[in-house]
Amino acid sequence: MKITVILCTYDRCRSLVNALDSVAASKLPELTEWEVLVVDNNSRDQTRVVVEDFSRRYPGRFRYLFEPQPGKSHALNAGIREAQGDVLAFMDDDVTVDPDWLQNLTAALHSREWAGVGGRVLPLWSSPPPKWLSLDGRYTLAPLAVFDLLQEAGQISEPPFGTNMAFRKEVFVKYGDFRTDLGPRPGSEIRSEDSEFGQRLLDGGELLRYEPSAVVYHPVSKERLNKEYHLKWWFDHGRTNIRVHGVKSNSKYFVATIPLYLFRRLVVWTVRWMVAAEPVQRFDCKRSVWVIAGQILECHRHRAG
Repeated sequence: MKITVILCTYDRCRSLVNALDSVAASKLPELTEWEVLVVDNNSRDQTRVVVEDFSRRYPGRFRYLFEPQPGKSHALNAGIREAQGDVLAFMDDDVTVDPDWLQNLTAALHSREWAGVGGRVLPLWSSPPPKWLSLDGRYTLAPLAVFDLLQEAGQISEPPFGTNMAFRKEVFVKYGDFRTDLGPRPGSEIRSEDSEFGQRLLDGGELLRYEPSAVVYHPVSKERLNKEYHLKWWFDHGRTNIRVHGVKSNSKYFVATIPLYLFRRLVVWTVRWMVAAEPVQRFDCKRSVWVIAGQILECHRHRAG
């Protein structure tokens, strides 16, 4: 089995150095063939220089690929096409990985039982979390790319996060590439290209595994610890929900092309937001309002188009 690590990057040459340093230190069995394919998605900084330096320092280990079409999904799909591995692992340009990360993430894919594997993504806090941010909710830290299911290794029924996942390459042949209408690109921060693909596999009856020993560390900058960042993320998440899943199939009543149930939800969560007293509860309700507002906007755009 040969492994390709696909790392897509855009204008982050400084953090890219740390990411590549960490994956270069990976510990795998001696006979394992593996490579790191860095896909440069139109960077204007020193990204190419950084990757070429690693290619010289680690001959045969790092490769550089330029993808001119803007958008992370375009870069991911280009990496999939050019990857030489039978197993494709994914990481981001602003994370660091444990030395055993790649081995632990991909070991189960020696067996054809599993189509893909996801590992833990843990936060590296630059400052203490704000009092309004819940640390206990299953998905409240999703805007920080935190993925920690707090369970033992085994089958999961939800998609892993894109900065710590691996799939057998053949599943992309069977199920297609990442959707290019999802994923961040210039002018849009709509994401979920990773979770949509993982859900496609689950809907197709494929088995996905959770491997908590495969650990990635994601830095949490101060810019990501303000309410505006989180609300914008959840608003875009609401738009993504409609783009991926559409409106309820049993929706009968619409107001100006918007299903009536969304307005009902908007009123309910707005009232809860107004009456909530505790900072965490109040922000959680406000977050729900922003999700629904994003859904309403996407419904309007979809029907208008």
